[in-house]
Amino acid sequence: MAVGRRPAGPLKTTYHLVPADVWATQAPDAPYAAASLGSEGFTHCTDGVEAMVATANRFYGTDRRSFVVLTIDLDALSVPWRYDDPGLPFPHIYGQIDSRAIVATTSIPRDDDGRFLPFPG
Repeated sequence: MAVGRRPAGPLKTTYHLVPADVWATQAPDAPYAAASLGSEGFTHCTDGVEAMVATANRFYGTDRRSFVVLTIDLDALSVPWRYDDPGLPFPHIYGQIDSRAIVATTSIPRDDDGRFLPFPG
């Protein structure tokens, strides 16, 4: 399959959580490189809204910044990705994320106690 073309049918999507202030500095057409790409060699992602909310609360519940969720089309990536822990909904992306693979950005709401809440996925 040629880069930039994908088969017809539903998207194979996953989510990635980014602090809103970090995302605000991202150039619209530039590839995105999460901090974990430099420190761990991959970008952490999570499949499904419910799992993304649980992940956000587990790892970022005490971080009071605003966050956005990137919806990523895994089939549109030009870099490798895989599930390193089979059976778990956490794919890892091994390289910068092409801007064309980011199909949506969504603010993730929080309640009055700071807990993340479901977002439109």
